[in-house]
Amino acid sequence: MSRLESMRRRLSAQIDGINWAADKIADMDGDVLELGLGNGRTYDHLRQEIPNRRIWVIDRVLKPHPSCVPPAADFLEGEAEDMLTRLAREGHKMVLAHYDFGYGVKEKDVEEGGRLSPLISAVMKPGGLVLSQQPLVGLEQIAGPDTIDPERYLFYRAV
Repeated sequence: MSRLESMRRRLSAQIDGINWAADKIADMDGDVLELGLGNGRTYDHLRQEIPNRRIWVIDRVLKPHPSCVPPAADFLEGEAEDMLTRLAREGHKMVLAHYDFGYGVKEKDVEEGGRLSPLISAVMKPGGLVLSQQPLVGLEQIAGPDTIDPERYLFYRAV
């Protein structure tokens, strides 16, 4: 599979996964967390599909497309460990988190996902959903939508 085909598969998985998760959390109260803003595409889709929720965003730098800049009060700039610790300390609980960090080096990505997993768990409401392109630990892995290869995108429920 070419890198271009892989990217298409990832983008389709993100769209289908966010749409699926938005439906699953419709009756739950809580905020949403975007871990890794990048260009802002998934953040923009979250805003569209879940318009009446606060969407917290964590990233090292703010460099999205101009139409995808989150409100200043919702953007936490810095290292994920520090920002997740801050959210937990302040008592924020998420009903949905989208994990989109990555270096593009599998070993580094898996290590980071494992290291951040307990911090992500600490800010999740029980029963909340986490969508991730990296494996996470300490969360219950569940089946996502049938349209997504279970090895391409991962779905978790907070315990």
